[in-house]
Amino acid sequence: MPHPISTQWLAVGGPDGSFDAYLALPPGGSGPGLLLLQEIFGVNPHIRSVAEQYAQDGFVVLAPDLFWRHAPRVELGYDGEDAKRAYELMGTVKSDQVLGDMKATLDVLKGRAECSGKVGAIGYCMGGRLAFSAAAMMPVDAAVAYYGGGIQNQLALAPQVRCPVQFHYGEQDDHIPLSAVEQVRGAMADHKGTEFHVYPGAGHGFNCWARGSYHPRSATLAHGRSLAFLAQQLY
Repeated sequence: MPHPISTQWLAVGGPDGSFDAYLALPPGGSGPGLLLLQEIFGVNPHIRSVAEQYAQDGFVVLAPDLFWRHAPRVELGYDGEDAKRAYELMGTVKSDQVLGDMKATLDVLKGRAECSGKVGAIGYCMGGRLAFSAAAMMPVDAAVAYYGGGIQNQLALAPQVRCPVQFHYGEQDDHIPLSAVEQVRGAMADHKGTEFHVYPGAGHGFNCWARGSYHPRSATLAHGRSLAFLAQQLY
C-alpha cells in the first residue's frame, strides 16, 4: 500500500545560492501551503516528522535548510556536543540572509502546483521567532510561533504584522520568562486575530517528542489549536 504522503528534498534558488528544502505533500495531493521553520537543530528527523504530520493534516509543507551556508543538511540531537554545535550554528545566522532564504522558499512553495492558494508559516524555537518575522515582512496569510525565543526583542516589527498570529509558550520555559510573553502580548494587543496559549507545566521544546522536555498533553493541545487556527485562516 502506498504511503499516504509523499516527501522529497528539493533545491531552492536563493539570493546567495542554492539550498535544500524538505517537501511533504498531503494525501489529497493539494492543499494550503505551510512554510515550516526549523529549530537550531537543523531539518532533523523531528522537524521532518512535523512536516509529515502537517502534510497528513492536508497542508503542502516546505521546510528550508537554514544552516546551509555552514552545515548543509545538518541533523543534530538535543544534548552534549550536538547541542553545543546547534548554538554555534545559530550564532552564524544573519537576519538578512535567512529572511532571503525564507522568501525564496515561500516563492517556491507558492509556485507549486499542489499549493491551492493561501500560505502560512509555522516555526519552533528559532523558527518561532522567524515565523513572527514572516508575519511582519512576508506575504503569508497566517503565522504560528511555538516558543519563539527572542520575539520580545523584535517588537518593533509588531506594527508591521499583516496577518493573524498564534503564539504557544510553556509556562515553565527556562529560555523565555513569562515576563517576555507578556511583552509580546502587550505589543500585539491591538492586532486582530492574535491568539496566545500558555501551557501549565510545560517547558521549552514541549512539542518535540525527541526531547526530555516533551510534554504530551501540551503538545496535543497545541497541535489541535494550530490546526483549527490554520484551517480558519488558510481555507
